[in-house]
Amino acid sequence: MINSGDTAFVLISAALVCLMTPGLAFFYGGLVRKKNVLTIMIQSFVSMGIVTAIWVLGGFSLAFGPDYHGIIGNLQYFGLRGVGLAPNPMHGPTIPFLVFFVYQEMFAIITPALITGAFADRVSFKSYLKFLVLWSILVYIPLAHWIWGGGFLAQMGLVDFAGGIVVHVSAGVAALASVFFVGKRVLAPGETTGPHNIAFVALGTGLLWFGWFGFNGGSALAANGVAATAFVNTDIAGSMAMITWLLISWVHEKKPTMVGVLTGAVAGLATITPAAGYVRPWAALIIGVLAAIVCYLAVQVRIKLDWDDALDVWGVHGVGGILGSILVGVFAVSAVNQTSGLIQGNVHQFLVQVLGVAFATLYAFGVTYLILKVINFFEPVRVSKEVEIQGLDSAIHGETAYDLQ
Repeated sequence: MINSGDTAFVLISAALVCLMTPGLAFFYGGLVRKKNVLTIMIQSFVSMGIVTAIWVLGGFSLAFGPDYHGIIGNLQYFGLRGVGLAPNPMHGPTIPFLVFFVYQEMFAIITPALITGAFADRVSFKSYLKFLVLWSILVYIPLAHWIWGGGFLAQMGLVDFAGGIVVHVSAGVAALASVFFVGKRVLAPGETTGPHNIAFVALGTGLLWFGWFGFNGGSALAANGVAATAFVNTDIAGSMAMITWLLISWVHEKKPTMVGVLTGAVAGLATITPAAGYVRPWAALIIGVLAAIVCYLAVQVRIKLDWDDALDVWGVHGVGGILGSILVGVFAVSAVNQTSGLIQGNVHQFLVQVLGVAFATLYAFGVTYLILKVINFFEPVRVSKEVEIQGLDSAIHGETAYDLQ
């Protein structure tokens, strides 16, 4: 039967997750140079339209339709046929199936938008639109089915509460693949790649953190104790990662930077995502601290290896998602949500988490690289050197963010 409280909770959570995509636009928009602000912001906003169309026209059905040999769903729900007010026993038994659809749609929207931070300042808008469609169909939808839709990884016992693998690992690893394919940014003489508006970054972080309570808490698909635990764990992990990143960067860089504080918070939020509904709050505290340490090290490795992941999508989301997904197999306790890890002697769950993360990482990296290669065969993925130096906002979109009269 439909529970009105659960339905209201998940609808509100869907709205919160929807807000995260504009939040991401501000977060990324502040981090890039001012000549490319609108370019990266439109890449987030346009995902809201295009991915919604994909989701309605078969994407949701392929992800959550009846399973076909553990590989993919069918097209039973194409055009939302059969997605109505009656609950689906597999996907939110106390909420209308239509509510589950719109909640999952918001996850599908933000995931490819996350990738754009890696290839910021240098990919053409036409190529991005093609990438957005192909990546959603060939990477996101299969992973969503394999883990959340009853596919073979779910059948193995892999768990991912709110998208550590489906969202953050897939986007972070895809980001790294895109960096390798697209190459480094071109800089004009004397030009730097520092953020142009840290206030935008702070605004975006605030919107992301606010939305993350719906991202993680809503993944319980009911207003219950699991949702409460996920909500609290989200706050704790984000807070502890923020503090830890601040301390590490203060010692290493000699200054307490605002960007460091904000980046640390996002790293903690990404890392707790797969574990939020499986661990106790004390474990969330540990996960937040580990998130800051490991993700900060990943960023330093990226810098040393000279990978031009412009906004550290791999180091924060990719590495954070991998770490959190593995730590589910360590800290999960059955008293929270019927899943146990190493602390309760369940070695099998830990090994399944490691195997699932490894498979998802290889799949997302390989398919992303192949998608970019195919797109580039027909039309260059990267803009010309002249356009890159001029700035993509004026050259491609004919607009500037700060055209003050």
